Amino acid sequence: MPQTGPVTNDRALRAGYQDVPDESAGPASRGWWDENATEYLDEHGAFLGADDFCWCPEGLREKDAHLLGPLESLRGAQVLEIGSGAAQCGRWLTRQGARVVSTDVSHGMLRESLRIDTAQGTHVPALQVDARVLPFAEASFDVVFSAYGAIPFVPDAQAVHAEVARVLRPGGRWVFSVTHPVRWAFPDDPTERGLTAQRSYFDRRPYAERDESGTVTYAEYHRTLGDHVREITAAGLQLVDVVEPEWPEGHDQTWGGWSPTRGRLLPGTAIFSARTPG
Repeated sequence: MPQTGPVTNDRALRAGYQDVPDESAGPASRGWWDENATEYLDEHGAFLGADDFCWCPEGLREKDAHLLGPLESLRGAQVLEIGSGAAQCGRWLTRQGARVVSTDVSHGMLRESLRIDTAQGTHVPALQVDARVLPFAEASFDVVFSAYGAIPFVPDAQAVHAEVARVLRPGGRWVFSVTHPVRWAFPDDPTERGLTAQRSYFDRRPYAERDESGTVTYAEYHRTLGDHVREITAAGLQLVDVVEPEWPEGHDQTWGGWSPTRGRLLPGTAIFSARTPG
């Protein structure tokens, strides 16, 4: 799920939209999630659930959306989760009868997954994996998915798509959610101040945070709608759908820059659905 929030005064000189060396992104993502995994789940765990499949801050859940296919098609299916966090989605899919492997680059998040498994009496196989180098054989999975994982946190998302295409079987599904690209033109503010565009939609500099020494400690990457489509198709995948969840009536929770105030007027999430030919 998205992490960026309003830049506060004491961080203004070290946080914002800026050029980041590509080699800094991986260590920054691992380090940030390792350090903040427990705090993140303390804040968002109740909304996400321990074994529920939530696609986005709008609250769209797989049990209602069926973006991975009908529930009956998931029974016995080989499913790979990328950027799993604490594997809440993988845990839910396991309950539906899917054979799931959850992966994340953060050891801290995988530690939280094990903690939840211990508390729930469940078990989801979880591996520490860089989504750009998947340790699986070709054509190993029927479905690959990611709910706000991996894609926003790497400078070379095309490598993720290529690896997904490699490990999917013919006709397999690849579904992932990200911050809706249009939101990057607006400040990450849940109030009415977040309704006025302040930067170019075409400015692809990532949002990044640095420590006092200048080391990148967090990086999140913007891609336009066209960028996402081109990266998907360049991997040999076929784009099937783009889902833009509307803010539901009665949903009054705020998540960073996601809120009823903005959600009623601006899309907050884009979910891309693709498949391998065959």
